[in-house]
Amino acid sequence: MKTAFPKNFLWGGATAANQCEGAYNVDGKGLSIQDFMPDGVMKPPGKTIEERNLKLEGIDYYHHYKEDIALFAEMGFKVYRFSIAWSRIFPNGDEEKPNEAGLKFYEDVIDECRKYRIEPLITLSHYETPYHLAKTYDGWRSRKMIEFYTHYAKTVFTRYKGKVKYWLTFNEINSLWHFPYMGAGILTPKEKLSKQDLYQAAHHELVASAMTVKLAHEIDPENMVGCMVLGLVNYPRTCHPDDIIAVMEENRKGFFFTDIHMRGHYPFYTKQMFEKENIHIQMEDEDMEILKNTCDFLSFSYYMSKCMAKDDSQYEKGKGNLTTGVKNPYLKESEWGWQIDPQGLRYILNMYYERYEKPLFIVENGLGAMDELVQTDQGMCVEDDYRIAYMNDHLLEVKKAIDDGVDVMGYTAWGCIDLISASTAEMKKRYGFIYVDRNNDGSGTLKRYRKKSFYWYKEVIASQGLNLIEK
Repeated sequence: MKTAFPKNFLWGGATAANQCEGAYNVDGKGLSIQDFMPDGVMKPPGKTIEERNLKLEGIDYYHHYKEDIALFAEMGFKVYRFSIAWSRIFPNGDEEKPNEAGLKFYEDVIDECRKYRIEPLITLSHYETPYHLAKTYDGWRSRKMIEFYTHYAKTVFTRYKGKVKYWLTFNEINSLWHFPYMGAGILTPKEKLSKQDLYQAAHHELVASAMTVKLAHEIDPENMVGCMVLGLVNYPRTCHPDDIIAVMEENRKGFFFTDIHMRGHYPFYTKQMFEKENIHIQMEDEDMEILKNTCDFLSFSYYMSKCMAKDDSQYEKGKGNLTTGVKNPYLKESEWGWQIDPQGLRYILNMYYERYEKPLFIVENGLGAMDELVQTDQGMCVEDDYRIAYMNDHLLEVKKAIDDGVDVMGYTAWGCIDLISASTAEMKKRYGFIYVDRNNDGSGTLKRYRKKSFYWYKEVIASQGLNLIEK
């Protein structure tokens, strides 16, 4: 007999400020590193602001948030994950006093969510370090960033006390390994950075995250703070022991962050690795004690899995979300070459829960596709059955993980309303349940349309997942 998701399961969707808000120079907002990434993460930063009007304007959520949140409420959202643009609160990132207009904007967004009984889930840093901090301090390579970040966190925790319960510190913090500019605001080109540099920057972010957990609990004991990582399942390409070891080594790159966030100390395997790589993390005396302020839950994005091989030169490479591996011959791909693996979501949920035994939250999952708005009997719509199939299959695996005994808090579908792609800075790569009339060239009315998946997800939430089709 089919069973429903838990009654307290947090259904919802997710967006990021830099991909939807627009209004980059409105109400005192400062520039962020995103304002110098006209082509997303696929090309190096450095172009002028005028060359990236599409991302600067986004879907103009800044002026449409009431309309958009009303649509989320119509679907039945229990939670809405969004990010605060740090440079709206502190335009340069290192000011003493915050920008009141920025604080007021997010307070209005929060109040709009609460009007519909939607819980806000706020990401403090979602790939948009204030550009001034990147330029002046080379981002998180500098320990000074801890001071600036925690001052920002304390400011918003205090302002929104009693209105926001769920917080995330850094979005996909492990992306630092692959894209240090986006993940840590580091202007020095990646090829000029040593492993010492990257691990030092990671240490600064991890200390800041732990200090933020402590601050959140002190300011409001009801606060729950999670870490957020890019979740990837790594399979061995063959059963050769060398490929098994390749998976182990790749997994540790991600576990490095989750182990420290959830266990409160550096994992055992770093000792030998640091000695071998001649890495010497500069720490303050209190750092190891600070790291003991562990997160209340672990959240992650999940879009795909990949294969690993000791010698990957003999295999075709796949494409993916910030990181790539060897193609899996048993999986299909999205239009962007991301391999679709619903069962991997059940696997990673069990993997994390076995390791930490703390609640888990899937805060990004979805399918990017080239949707077509067409006229139907019900009006303009997108017949996105491919998205429904993708999400149906992934949610079935979430339910199986819950049945396995995994404590899953909720699920927020990525890009619940169409927004600008982070990886390619395109509008045509759409994830949403809501179509936004905006094109790659910046044209469009910005009018919102409900897709077929809008009504499907509404029924998923209303039925607590009982309408999912098992295969």
